[in-house]
Amino acid sequence: MLNLSEELFKFNPWWESTYRPAFIARPQYAQFLAKNQANRDIIILTGIRRAGKTTLMRLVVASLLKTLEPRFIFYASLDSIALEKFSVGEILREYRKIHGLKLNERVFLFFDEVAYRPKIHQELKNLYDAERVKIFASASSASILRDTRGFLTGRARVLEVLPLDFSEFLAFKKVQPLQSERYLLEKYFEEYLRTGGIPEYVLTGDVSYLDNLIESVIHKDIIAFHGVRDVTGVKDFFRLLMERAGKQFTINKSAKFFGVSPDTMRRYLEYFTQTYLVYTIERCGKLNERLRSPKKLYAADVGIRNHMTGFRDKGAIFENLVFLKIKHKNPCYVQQNGAELDFFAGGTLMEVKLDSEFAPQQKALFDSYKAKEKKLIQGMDDYMNLGREGK
Repeated sequence: MLNLSEELFKFNPWWESTYRPAFIARPQYAQFLAKNQANRDIIILTGIRRAGKTTLMRLVVASLLKTLEPRFIFYASLDSIALEKFSVGEILREYRKIHGLKLNERVFLFFDEVAYRPKIHQELKNLYDAERVKIFASASSASILRDTRGFLTGRARVLEVLPLDFSEFLAFKKVQPLQSERYLLEKYFEEYLRTGGIPEYVLTGDVSYLDNLIESVIHKDIIAFHGVRDVTGVKDFFRLLMERAGKQFTINKSAKFFGVSPDTMRRYLEYFTQTYLVYTIERCGKLNERLRSPKKLYAADVGIRNHMTGFRDKGAIFENLVFLKIKHKNPCYVQQNGAELDFFAGGTLMEVKLDSEFAPQQKALFDSYKAKEKKLIQGMDDYMNLGREGK
């Protein structure tokens, strides 16, 4: 028979021993989390599986342990089989019972992978309203953001955790090239184009890790969760999405190719965007132009993309990396008179060119398009300068 108390001790090793996790910090996320520790807001970390959400929560735990007694900090992975038959309220009751904590004693709660708990929105709201708690929750599915009854409205802040950008990639590689060693920086940028930014893969280079990640997302977050029967079709569709990364994607053409309805293709695409494996952007313009035009696709991680398609078309890979860098600005793409420009975001027009030149129509559109600022992004330096604009 399951001993719930024993399971909770397994999740919280700091209750019984010193806790010093050897994780690599990611300052851009750590700053956000540190800044939001004192307020009451529920902090929701979203993003693709294994991008580092759990690690970030454990780093917050380690930071809190410097000033708090271990008993005031609780962590649980809610997708654990051992916990699936217990409600969040029951789990928390057992936690308070273990440590003899009163309801008016403030505690820090870390809930991992909450998205597939059927009543998670209401459970988190109830905790927020009734107890002195600071809640951090993670989800590898956008379903947590679909709070249709507004339980968390005004109570939550969302932080999306992306795979490593290039500066983080260098930190994970423990590389700090000198100014006189620029060639090393260029070497590592080439490696970054190939490897992408899934932290564990960057550290180990173990291709089977990417296979396992892809299988986990497709089988657990798509096939099992949505009850999809055509497993082969879903996997083939994912390969197509990776082939189209950095390019336009047309629902109707894809539906004909697979011999299914446009609604099925649209539903499959939504499944993959919900699990953060792919992103889409619309064409800039009026509402009817945005709705009627094809969307452009980008992979959540170029390492996954390269694993599925092979390391080719470096221009598309580079464009994908630029998108991930500016994603927080909600870019759209520009298309007029048969010419296309990559991004328009926050008043800035951007065209990404790696080892290529403007086509005449593109150059004319780039010069004539009204924008506060225009940027031609041609390589590593331009990519790195994008990070100086802040989030």
